[in-house]
Amino acid sequence: MSEDRPSYLVDASVYIFRYYFALPSNWVSRDGYATEAVYGFSNFLLDLLGRRPRRIACAFDESLGSCFRNQLYPLYKCSRALPDEALAYQLQACREMAAALGIACFASELYEADDILATLTRRYRRYHPIVISRDKDLGQLLDRGAASLWDFAANRHLDRAAIQARFGVLPGQIADFLALVGDSSDDIPGVPGVGAKTAAALLGEFASVEILLSALERVAELPLRGARGIARRLCDHSDQVLLAKRLASLEESVPLSLEPHGIKWRGADVNLAVALAGEFGIGGLKAKIQRTLTETTGELA
Repeated sequence: MSEDRPSYLVDASVYIFRYYFALPSNWVSRDGYATEAVYGFSNFLLDLLGRRPRRIACAFDESLGSCFRNQLYPLYKCSRALPDEALAYQLQACREMAAALGIACFASELYEADDILATLTRRYRRYHPIVISRDKDLGQLLDRGAASLWDFAANRHLDRAAIQARFGVLPGQIADFLALVGDSSDDIPGVPGVGAKTAAALLGEFASVEILLSALERVAELPLRGARGIARRLCDHSDQVLLAKRLASLEESVPLSLEPHGIKWRGADVNLAVALAGEFGIGGLKAKIQRTLTETTGELA
């Protein structure tokens, strides 16, 4: 396999949840658990391996409620419920299948999958990894070495220009943007009265919220509707803005236990993957597992 093969960093939980909610419960494990997410996720990984990646890794979320961000802000992601037993089974099964397919798997109780992806992006930036996710907030990785943000289901690659068009700010300013407008999906509060257009306009004048907050007298004079009120609200919520940016910023120094070959794909345990397919009630994938892994493993020789 040559060095021009792609390197994939997969936001695993995003796709597991997608299949969990999108697919019917047509598959059942030997233990009696529904496994529609396991089927969808396994099929998805096989499709990725069929594209002959040189390197591939999956980041899983296991930090809900225990993330370092909860220590900074106890209400972080407070509206999200912990997985019940049935979903927890599928999450673990998906990780087992990914490992059987020879894919490097990472998770942490202290850091989120996004932080793991940021760390892997920094570590492998010379290979211009493609980050596979539907989470546009990860667009900030395009300023940290990622080649693109790939929404696999929609087959849409977002580059720096696309992210800027989506948010109105540079990829490296996404955390600043979220610090101003908030992020309801993560229960991060924004500044009252500051919406997306206002935030983009402010960050077009100031490179970061730190610079913005140090120049509020200039904000009051900007040609923005209600500029003086905006400056006053920013002043009143300055501590909140700085905390929100910390919450929205990706940590890229997560301690990861890497094998000597890193995340280089070195083949899979075909027999184990087939056995797991039977155990998880997704035997319909056995032929695809054997075909895909035999073809891709053959190129390693």
